[in-house]
Formats: sequence, structure tokens, C-alpha cells
Amino acid sequence: MQMTFRWYGEGNDSVTLDQIRQIPGVEGIVWALHDKMPGEVWEIDEIAQVKKQLDKYGFNMDVVESVNVHDDIKTAGPNRDLYIENYKQTLRNLKEFGVKVVCYNFMPVFDWTRTDLFHPVGDGSTALFYEKDKIVDDPEEMAAYILKNCEGYTMPGWEPERMAKLKELFAMYKDVTKEKLWENLKYFLEALMPVCHECDIKMAIHSDDPPWDIFGLPRLIVDEESVDHFVKLVDDPYNCLTLCSGSLGSNPKNNVADIVRKHCDRIAFAHVRNVKHFDNGDFSEASHRDCDGSIGILDIMKAYHDCGFDGYMRPDHGRHIWGEKCRPGYGLYDRALGIMYLLGCWDSLEKFDK
Repeated sequence: MQMTFRWYGEGNDSVTLDQIRQIPGVEGIVWALHDKMPGEVWEIDEIAQVKKQLDKYGFNMDVVESVNVHDDIKTAGPNRDLYIENYKQTLRNLKEFGVKVVCYNFMPVFDWTRTDLFHPVGDGSTALFYEKDKIVDDPEEMAAYILKNCEGYTMPGWEPERMAKLKELFAMYKDVTKEKLWENLKYFLEALMPVCHECDIKMAIHSDDPPWDIFGLPRLIVDEESVDHFVKLVDDPYNCLTLCSGSLGSNPKNNVADIVRKHCDRIAFAHVRNVKHFDNGDFSEASHRDCDGSIGILDIMKAYHDCGFDGYMRPDHGRHIWGEKCRPGYGLYDRALGIMYLLGCWDSLEKFDK
């Protein structure tokens, strides 16, 4: 297992590379060119600037999160093939810098969805929260809330330019059923696989967050059955998963450890975070400690260890603690605590689980 840390770039993140360097065990930075719009080619000189920044601190840049997929690809729009060719060129450019994994998602219109970005947890900290009764029929109201409460940061999947075209986006997806979305995902991946082999880069789809349909929009990677379908859809070792314990674990019916054991050979990137379920269907993000949540972090880590997982892992969303002002879910302190908890689990398994 190789521990990594997500970083949004100089001038775009409250956390610095110097601070990340002081967290024991972090080998790589999960990065992206966050100013690039979906469909644009990531140019060599742009990638080189990030490499220069990371090299200074001894971090690898093996994992990108995310190279976003253009809506024409998801909807089989008129410029689908053009944007797929651009994606291929981006992969070829990333190859020149040793990138091994590209995390992406195939969620229509919205990326992740929460109803409260800074919900009081009860101990003085706050965390991302989902209140199901607030997801009603007005997606524009939800978008306005996210943009108003994101502490000035541009949130992936909720960019102001994108949200300004919300009605247009919903119109694009009007006739995209779940079956058609699966077909469009297959078309995209089959087109990419030869380039992935050429570049030795794995495409790792992120599970949908939360794992159910939102505002009538279909979601695909939501449970064990859908993960089974995905890996068979394009049965290629370069067609992989970014398995997010918090996304799948938001549904109490999902046993994330079982999914890890079943598909560990196709998991290129592991997001490990904790979720606390409430009886009414709401959920809150929690500390990484097993007993603070509902999804079995210890069982999940043991599943990865039992399977000999040697891919990339990162702590996912953290709470906002000790008065830190940061991007929602992406502060320094709680994610650093999360790394130490996950490494403590792993070290114990290495020593005692023989």
C-alpha cells in the first residue's frame, strides 16, 4: 500500500506541500490541473510545472484526481469522439511524467452531493453532512447553497461556470437513462483501453457519491452488483476502480469490506473515510476511527491487507477541527490524523496478522 494525500495546488489550497511533507508515510501527492475544463488537453508544460513543485519535496505524482469527463462523452453528444481524442492525448502527456492512475467519475451533472458543508458534529468540530429531506426538486437551490458556503474555494463538480448552465445541463441528460449511461461509459472505456496499455495508465472510476439517483439523474457505481457489472463491462486490467469507502458506505446495505475482497485486483486507488448513519437515512462524515462511524473501517483495512493490496490509498474527507479554515472536507489536521490511524491499522496488520 502506498499512502498519498490530495492537494489542490499552489494558491488553490490552504494546505502546503511543506506541511504535507511532515506527515509520516506520505509518498505521493494526488493532484490535478484544476483550472482545466472538461474536454481540454492537459499540456506538457502545464504538467511540468506541477512536477517541479512536487519534486522539491520528494513526492511522486503517480495519481491524478481527476481528469474530468466532458458531458458530450457521458451523453453521447455530437462532439463525443473529439473529446475522447483529447482525453487520449492527455493520457499520453501524463505518461511522460510517470503517472500511473487517473481517477475520474461518470456522474451526470453533479459530482458529490451534500446538504451541509460545515455541520456541527458535537465535539466542536464540523463535517460534511447529507440530509435526505433537503434533496428535493430544485437542484438550482442546492447549487446556490454549495457556491455560497464553500469558503471561497472552487469545489470540483460545482464550478460556478458549470452551475450557471444547470438548466442546459439537465436538458442534455433528459433522455439519458441508466442503460444509456452504461452504454456511453462502455464506449468511452473501450476507446481508451489501447492508449491505457500504451501508456501503462489505469483508469480508475470513482464510486457515485452518494450511491443513489439524485434529482432524477441516474447513478451507476452504487453497490456490489453495479461494481460487478462495471468490471465485466470492459474486462481489462487497465479498467479499474477508485473504491471510496465513504461513497459506497453511505448506503447501510453496502458491505465495503466484501467489495474490497471481491475486486481487490481491480482497485487501483483506495479512498478511505468514515460515515455515520442515522436511522432516518441522513449521514454525517466522521473521523477515521472505526468506532466513530458505521461502515467498519477496521474490516475494510483488513480486507485490503488480506488481499495484498499494493495500490495507492489516501485518507478522504476529514472533519474541520481546531478552528482550521479550509476547503470543506479537505483540511490538513483531520486528514493527517486519518493517515496516522490508517497507517497504525496497517502496521498492526503487518506485524500481528500473519
